[in-house]
Amino acid sequence: MSTLFSRFVGTCVVCLLLAGCSDQLSLENAATPLALGMDLDQNGTFKFYSSAPVFSKNIKKKSVETGGSALTLRESRAKQDAQLAGAAQGRNYQVIIVGKRMLQHDDWFKMMDVIYRDARNTVTDRMVMYDGAVSEIIAFNQVDQPPLPILLRGMIDSNSSRSETVHTTAQELHRQIYETGITPSISEVRLQNNKVILFGSALLNHRGKYMESLGPQESILLNILKGDAKAGISLSYPMPDKPMTGPFHTNIVSFSAGKVKVKVKSGYKQGKFHFDITLASLITLSEEMFAYNIDRDNDELARRINEQSKKQLEKLIAKFQSHRIDPIGLGLYARAHHFRQYEKVQEHWGDALADADISINVKFAIGAMGPVQGGLK
Repeated sequence: MSTLFSRFVGTCVVCLLLAGCSDQLSLENAATPLALGMDLDQNGTFKFYSSAPVFSKNIKKKSVETGGSALTLRESRAKQDAQLAGAAQGRNYQVIIVGKRMLQHDDWFKMMDVIYRDARNTVTDRMVMYDGAVSEIIAFNQVDQPPLPILLRGMIDSNSSRSETVHTTAQELHRQIYETGITPSISEVRLQNNKVILFGSALLNHRGKYMESLGPQESILLNILKGDAKAGISLSYPMPDKPMTGPFHTNIVSFSAGKVKVKVKSGYKQGKFHFDITLASLITLSEEMFAYNIDRDNDELARRINEQSKKQLEKLIAKFQSHRIDPIGLGLYARAHHFRQYEKVQEHWGDALADADISINVKFAIGAMGPVQGGLK
């Protein structure tokens, strides 16, 4: 009896192993595209693109690009295979580039369905919006730069570590799309002066539609409000009462901050949500372009920095409210502390946030002024 059982178990194991290898693909027969692009042309036709590295000493161009029209991403796979020296595999994507024209449509996110449904695809791809036709950036290759997918991956990883953009993967975008208490944000790139530039962040509404762009400094402020800002962030503000000298912007003060503590208090009264946000951190002066007696007026300079920080943050929040979006995730606080009120507005949280009262309190204290005092007079 035990012998029959052992044979049965052995047969089952062999069958499972064979089943697991049914879709195996030899490395020499595979293509490894590292970037996937999606866009719409001027006629509203869905376009797909990919960029794959070429491993050959005899070929000067180190990547091969594909592109074409398709009904869906799954259908595009056969058309990619027809242009590559192997079967295209989605498990190696480093970045997914979506054109701004495509993001201006509410339902574009449905085209990502195969990324999440097919387990052979990765969901760690970095999501990025290109402000232009994706065909331009896919075809853009500089001989003195890494291949485009590696360049974009490095830009997003390094700049997000300084909080100058967001680090949104395909998996995180899926969470943000279906989470009613927050709206999505992804990285944004542009081509300027024949160079790829990481501009900052693109803000989307709850359906994934493009609403607004943030530059590097605004992206830092967004990450601060989200509680995602890394220690060492750098901010620069002009001091309104300080004059410029000639062509030089000599009214600027710059500082770096340690880990910023974010405290959010939420309330609900008179039919509106209320949020009090307090930010606190020790900062280090890194640049002071005007004459100022720091030893004597340290507290005054800190007050001025806090004042400018508050103005910038209030301006940013007003921008969110005008577009009825919530990239900060204040809806998560509303749901956690005022669930019954939040439940009534969760399907149109952007409208509720636009009517909310949001106050900002900044408590930055100067902890250091640099190892050497400047010689400004």
